[in-house]
Amino acid sequence: MSRAVQSKSKQRVADHGEVFTSDCEVNAMLDLVKQEADRIDSRFLEPACGTGNFLVEILRRKLAVVESRYKKSQLEYERYAVIAVTNIYGIDILEDNVEECRNRIFKLFDKQYTSFYKKKAKEECRVSIKYILGKNILRGDVLTLKTVGSDDKPIVFSEWSTLNGSMIKRRDFMLDNLLKTEECKVPDSLFSDFYETDPAFLPKPIKDFPLMHFLKLTEHG
Repeated sequence: MSRAVQSKSKQRVADHGEVFTSDCEVNAMLDLVKQEADRIDSRFLEPACGTGNFLVEILRRKLAVVESRYKKSQLEYERYAVIAVTNIYGIDILEDNVEECRNRIFKLFDKQYTSFYKKKAKEECRVSIKYILGKNILRGDVLTLKTVGSDDKPIVFSEWSTLNGSMIKRRDFMLDNLLKTEECKVPDSLFSDFYETDPAFLPKPIKDFPLMHFLKLTEHG
């Protein structure tokens, strides 16, 4: 169903240029990258996520794939649902939008999860989802690449990589480093004219965490 309201107030539009994308427009745009939008482990960053219209629909598509493949096994469903959420990122400059975006994404997951497994649904799975959303959906300014609040700091995102089945490796990166390219001079050679920069620049994490079970993500802070 289309969201009838596409802005919260004229003042917010004037102050922040806040206009929400309608559901039909969101779906039309995601259909252009349907193969990626439907892939559980494809990463999406919405740099002005608002209340999450794009991110909610992306997760809805990912969870449809999780359901079709893994619903018969609760543990596998939980694992791949967590993976789907780890690959969704958002930034917004307004605190209430960030909070609403996190809540909408969580409610979408929890409604489906609870309907499938009812009393068998695990609270620790819900806690992991909420924890990931707290790291992946952030209040910040994409123009400055810093958080917004009393102490502006560089925006830091967590990368979540699955290893050894149910284990997840977390590494934290500053967003400005993720967006950088770095010149890499190649020693004089026959091909030096063609290699003035290195397109495979790899940013370094600012923090590296030990392996964690996907249902125990809060254990290391």
